[in-house]
Amino acid sequence: MNFLQEQDPSRSVLSVSQLNHRAKELLEQSLPLLWVCGEISNFKCYGSGHWYFSLKDENAQVRCVMFRHKNQYLDWQPKDGMQVELRALVTLYEARGDFQLGVETVRRAGLGALFESFERLKASLGKEGLFDPLRKKKLPTFPRRIGVITSPAAAALQDVLTTLNRRMPSIPVIIYPTPVQGAGSPLKIAESIQSASDRDECDTLILCRGGGSIEDLWSFNEEVVARAIAACNIPIICGVGHETDFTIADFVADARAPTPTGAAQIACPDREDLLQHTSSLHGRVERVIHRGIERRMQEIDILARRLIHPGEQIRNQFIHLQHLQERLTGSWTRSSEGSRWRLRDLVQRFTASRPDISRLIDHQNELSLRLQRSVSHRDESLTMILNRLHSHLSHLNPQSVLERGYSITHSKDGKVLRDTDQTKVGDPIKITLSRGWIESVISDTGK
Repeated sequence: MNFLQEQDPSRSVLSVSQLNHRAKELLEQSLPLLWVCGEISNFKCYGSGHWYFSLKDENAQVRCVMFRHKNQYLDWQPKDGMQVELRALVTLYEARGDFQLGVETVRRAGLGALFESFERLKASLGKEGLFDPLRKKKLPTFPRRIGVITSPAAAALQDVLTTLNRRMPSIPVIIYPTPVQGAGSPLKIAESIQSASDRDECDTLILCRGGGSIEDLWSFNEEVVARAIAACNIPIICGVGHETDFTIADFVADARAPTPTGAAQIACPDREDLLQHTSSLHGRVERVIHRGIERRMQEIDILARRLIHPGEQIRNQFIHLQHLQERLTGSWTRSSEGSRWRLRDLVQRFTASRPDISRLIDHQNELSLRLQRSVSHRDESLTMILNRLHSHLSHLNPQSVLERGYSITHSKDGKVLRDTDQTKVGDPIKITLSRGWIESVISDTGK
């Protein structure tokens, strides 16, 4: 709305209330939520819980208001002279015409770097798909055992245990003692998550911590914790801080709870609700049965009015009841016989499929004997072949020829003489006999 543009300025007369209202709308529509930094002064906390103060720098100041439903989640209270950063809506208090900031949240100055680091890591892990709903595991409706990862000294642990005991005292709880604040705590948290996943004792894990400043909750904004949550095989419920506190662990976890108590409420069903639901179902069943009985009673009344004689109708109904009983008996008998036949068939199939160890042993022994006989027969066959080859070789052995009275004649250079053309009269020769040798000289040759 632009109150500066009027169709007829001479007839546009506004009341002070209208002027302030239009000015407020113009401010709120023109300026979105923004961050403003400065020093707190004139801080006042009224009995209603609302905070009123001024935010100033070297050259200017502005009035601020933070209502109780906005400041109740802060675990610290601002003081005069404190440097802070406000996320606020620029507005106008119409009753006085005061320009002011409606504060949504406040943080100590200097935390901007932490928020930038938070946003960078959130964007990086988001690109990797760690926040993808399709990756998140479904929580069991009725968990058999619940694990809690937190500090044993934390008040949040007592809240979780009290809530679990109230809602479902029959579920056992395993506590994984873990520091949730201070140096080295992110690595300890990641190790506890990995240990719980490896031990696989629970089917639901609660990662919790009470409220605190952004520095106190920063352990849950570390990458090592986020990746440990993503790699865990057990569904994890993250209940860190208050409802307005968001950490990287909240986005990676399979479920996010506003508080540790809320995490306990998500982890298990409420016994009272289950009992009420069971009682409701019982009542519904009773009503259905009663309506069925009443409907049948009405049918009986209608049939009774159609009877010629009540006794005859009763006899007919009794006969019909006997028929139904016979049909029921026959159906039960056939069903029992069918079950017995199926059971007998299953027993036979089981017996047929069960290995007969003794028969297999006999078959193995028979195969062993057949193998031995086959090896023996093969050995005899090879022996006969070997003997036959040995006999053939013996006939070809030159020594056997010599044994029959033959001899071998060599020239002086060791060549075997087969023809008289290989030598001449007067050449020395060597004659090899079956036993020994003779050296001689050729005195004559002939064909």
